[in-house]
Amino acid sequence: MSDLDTARRCADTMYAADAASRALGIDIEIPKAGQAIASMRVRDDMVNGFDVCHGGLIFTLADTAFAFACNAYDRLTVAAAANIEFLKPARRDDVLTATAVEEHRGGRSGVYSVEVLNQDDERVALFRGRSASRAEGLLQSDTESLESGDKA
Repeated sequence: MSDLDTARRCADTMYAADAASRALGIDIEIPKAGQAIASMRVRDDMVNGFDVCHGGLIFTLADTAFAFACNAYDRLTVAAAANIEFLKPARRDDVLTATAVEEHRGGRSGVYSVEVLNQDDERVALFRGRSASRAEGLLQSDTESLESGDKA
């Protein structure tokens, strides 16, 4: 199985169990292992009292892209740290796209950057996350192959 096939199978497994992403209408694409694209339309129930998309939902979109990017290697991986810079407000009916890119992966940690754009390709936010991997597979229950063959 290729790295891309593994990444997409991991994404399918994660998405099937991800009630939050599905409820928010987040769609996921996996262009290559270590990268993920998450997109969502800003709905009426996502805007705050200032009539802009709640920052927590923009963070959630970026965090979702980060999660799918760092879980591409059949090893359960969680966020160890993350931060976000909000650059431009997102508005009702905007379509936001968060693209996560792996910058470093080694040992049991990784660093990922996520750029959030609106439908006009304007930067809405920049997110950076650090991941921590466990010796548990997403696609298999036998972790022996992970410990012997995966250097992540």
